[in-house]
Amino acid sequence: MVDPRAYVLISPCRNEAEYMCRTLDSVVAQTVRPTLWVIVDDGSSDATPQILADYAARHDWIRVVPKPDRGQRAVGPGVIEAFYYGYDTINPPDFSYLCKLDLDLDLPQGYFEGLMERMEVDPRIASCSGKAYFEDEKGNMVSENISDDMSLGMTKFYRVSAFEALGGFVREVMWDGIDCHKARMMGWKAVSWDVPELRFNHLRPMGSSQAGIFTGRRRHGFGQYYMGTGPLFLTASAVNKMRQKPYVLGGLAIIQGYLAALLRGAERHGDQELRAFIRRYQMRALMIGKTRAVAEIEKERAALWPG
Repeated sequence: MVDPRAYVLISPCRNEAEYMCRTLDSVVAQTVRPTLWVIVDDGSSDATPQILADYAARHDWIRVVPKPDRGQRAVGPGVIEAFYYGYDTINPPDFSYLCKLDLDLDLPQGYFEGLMERMEVDPRIASCSGKAYFEDEKGNMVSENISDDMSLGMTKFYRVSAFEALGGFVREVMWDGIDCHKARMMGWKAVSWDVPELRFNHLRPMGSSQAGIFTGRRRHGFGQYYMGTGPLFLTASAVNKMRQKPYVLGGLAIIQGYLAALLRGAERHGDQELRAFIRRYQMRALMIGKTRAVAEIEKERAALWPG
């Protein structure tokens, strides 16, 4: 019988020595610790391997899995490739939950316990997370403003049964949005909560990139194109992003990434039914708001939930 609160963390990482100790310490301090933490070292050349070895020696539930060096830091599909390198070393039915966890986070002590408590109340929740905040130059904690209908990719907590039913993550940019839409299409729920006990510090703000924030924003635009986002919703989303730094230009970079993919006829996600579902949801969200649009979907697709 599997412990109903047995959970496994899987963390792809590369050259995270600057941030990782805060993540490691915050997980060690959790009120409910993971049964297993698989950390995939994706070819680090800094002090990451030494730090991981030290923590693994002190905590027998931490397992380090070295991965051959790809030669560079990778985002999107590269991160998911590294995730699966770790996932393939576990037996998923041994756990009730799993989490893809980045190593640039500082989590509150009751973070994972809080997520499991909420999932126990609502068995339709496939995936969930808290909310990401980053510290600005004045020391203020600023929300990354991710909507409540998405579980955040840097700490994406999953019911194992749901993860397997959905077929896991796609190996492309926007993997962490596609899975939430697919969950709802299949009758599950995906959600994040902005409450004090589930707010975490994202030490490297989302949307940045090893090549700069504008590269990250253009990549986001491509990802929106890939998953099937329509031009009207993309424009509205990009305009909304213009309110955040880098003001205006960041939103324009998203549009640039989308249009570049459109003009070159880049490949889109192969599930046409899912792409059509996403577009219908987006148009409804523009008309009545995301909260009401999601509530409609959850109601109309409740009968599809396999539980």
